[in-house]
Amino acid sequence: MDLPRQFLIREGDLRILNPFSPAKLADLGRVLKLTPGTTLVDFCSGRGEMLCTWARDYGITGVGVDISTTWVSEATQRATELGVSVEFRHGDAATFVSPDKSDIAACIGATWIGDGIEGTIKIIQRSLKPGGMLLIGEPYWRLDPPDQETVTACHMAAKDDLRDLPGLVAHFGDLGYDVVEMMLSNQDDWDRYEAAHWLNIRRWLDANPTDPLHAEMRAELDTAPVSHVRYQRDYLGWGVFALIER
Repeated sequence: MDLPRQFLIREGDLRILNPFSPAKLADLGRVLKLTPGTTLVDFCSGRGEMLCTWARDYGITGVGVDISTTWVSEATQRATELGVSVEFRHGDAATFVSPDKSDIAACIGATWIGDGIEGTIKIIQRSLKPGGMLLIGEPYWRLDPPDQETVTACHMAAKDDLRDLPGLVAHFGDLGYDVVEMMLSNQDDWDRYEAAHWLNIRRWLDANPTDPLHAEMRAELDTAPVSHVRYQRDYLGWGVFALIER
């Protein structure tokens, strides 16, 4: 059980694996009023930057789980580098249940583990203390996509796969949760994230001309920049939403 290599190539050395700046990640911890001893379980924790930097800056503790053996190893190294007491485990986030209930349960940019928001909330809720907080990172339509071409270019199968921002916030309410905070990405956050992929892919292509994935990654780089500026940059939004059950 591991992550396909394409993801590792694309993400390269990025520490935050979503269109979110380090400043916004830090600001999110601040506005959530994190305090020393707060516990967090991070589902699909990636390279562990949220858990590690929040442990450093706000004194939280916790555990992250991810399907990538590479990212779990790098997250563990990051925790050692920052001198923080957090743990990372390799595993399937969809089936993980923390033995100790946490103050916060997070799934940032990976609601595919539950086939959408509702299913993901059910998964991560199992590791949450009563009255605790959920963090969900999720895309939404910034603008109404005019055609299927735009929808497909934004990596969606159908327009209804995403909601607009008011619809997304209302959906959290329909599921029985108050939205108590949010932090939204802007177009510059998207540019920094997506353009970093292009450089990572190009460097990898130059260094690995005979790799079996070379043609696939070359085709991605041929189309990704234009697709981003033509479709994703204007139409696709993303944010992290803090929820408490009503």
